[in-house]
Amino acid sequence: MLQPRPDTASVVPAVRILADPEGPCDATPDVLDGLARDGGRGLPATFLFLQGIASPFFADLGAALKTRGHQVRRINFCSGDWLFWRGASDNYRGSRRAWPAYLDAYVLREGVTDIVLFGDCRPFHAVAREVAKRYGLRVHVFEEGYIRPNWITCELGGVNGYSSLPRSAEAVRALARRLPQPGRVMPSTGDMARRSLWDVSYNLANIFFPYLYPHFRSHRPTHIAMEYAGWIKKFSRRGRTRREAARCSEIYNAVGCDYFLLPLQLDSDYQIRVHSPFLGVEGFMDRVIKSFAETSRAPTRLLVKLHPLDSGLINWRRFARASARRHGVSERLDFIDGGDLPTLIAGARGVVIVNSTVGMLSLEMGRPTHAVGTAIYNMAGLTHQGDLNGFWTDPTPPEMDLVADFRRVVLHRTQVNGGFFSKQAIARAVAGAVPRLEATLPDATVAAARAIRARAEAEGSLAPVY
Repeated sequence: MLQPRPDTASVVPAVRILADPEGPCDATPDVLDGLARDGGRGLPATFLFLQGIASPFFADLGAALKTRGHQVRRINFCSGDWLFWRGASDNYRGSRRAWPAYLDAYVLREGVTDIVLFGDCRPFHAVAREVAKRYGLRVHVFEEGYIRPNWITCELGGVNGYSSLPRSAEAVRALARRLPQPGRVMPSTGDMARRSLWDVSYNLANIFFPYLYPHFRSHRPTHIAMEYAGWIKKFSRRGRTRREAARCSEIYNAVGCDYFLLPLQLDSDYQIRVHSPFLGVEGFMDRVIKSFAETSRAPTRLLVKLHPLDSGLINWRRFARASARRHGVSERLDFIDGGDLPTLIAGARGVVIVNSTVGMLSLEMGRPTHAVGTAIYNMAGLTHQGDLNGFWTDPTPPEMDLVADFRRVVLHRTQVNGGFFSKQAIARAVAGAVPRLEATLPDATVAAARAIRARAEAEGSLAPVY
């Protein structure tokens, strides 16, 4: 029988597990029921951190939770994960196939009550959600903000297509009536240079030390070296593409151009790969251009905007122009890499997206918006509910009172003021995330953590809390 670690022996009951740590365990959901409902035992929570973003945010959040008296565990899957964590951690060096059994045994051995991860569709994280569901563990999912800038997402159970946010106007309005107006937002802008440095550091660690995690495979569809090669090429043309975008915007404004905006998402985005009917950007773009060609009338134009974080590895401009030629609208399609997004949205007759957070901005600006994928805001009263062909001739604008209610619900239920890519933004995000995580815990669990914290403070062994 595997025993708990010495530092958790006082808070984790012994649970019978088969000797093979990657083999199945004979504990039933009823056994784990006591672990998840930790409040009944008067024990602090045990947070297991899986993969985060290339940022110190998870390390700082874990340290803050330990300061609050909770237990914290971490599993690294690659050298980059190890680099961005501080303190004790475990290393998973097995295959994806063996991961479910390993995690199954791990949560029992360590008495895990909560799992913290960034993005719920990565292969390792998808398994973690299933294990958590089977054993009644809480899963806290972080992501980029639904509302940007100045916000990050922290949601219990899942994000985006897996979000628990209400999906009807009636439910949104009913919930909004019970919520106060959001408080003042503190600016939390990121540092692009720092973000780039952290990203390169994370990936170089994986490139230089692959033998430490021999079975690790990134969730990204292309090798990072190829992505960086694309970025180098993109930066070499940055001045020209910016001038082209500015010139296009000037012409549109000068002639009062009637146009629809098509902002692209990243081809690697799980929002497309999991929460839409498309396999990638190419299929989505061709579908929209085909519909535009069949239904819209000249002189209305379609303006395609490249995602600002697209590496340039794939020439989406070429794909867009080829699709436009195929469907007979070459003279009415423009493609830009750059431009001010709010300005472009403000001037557009409507915006077509898969399920991007651009949709939130478009709705807040009162522009008709059509989402072709699963999106938290895709509901009657917010987005155009007719088919795509009808959008070009009769786009439905959002009901602005419902937009305000939905924004209030999203902010209160899922958003934390802060960011991932500057020290100030991370500190603010951690300060907001800790109480949000603790709000999901049983009262007895929080009380147990506070008692541990109080004892540690009395002994002078604990830093001040957030």
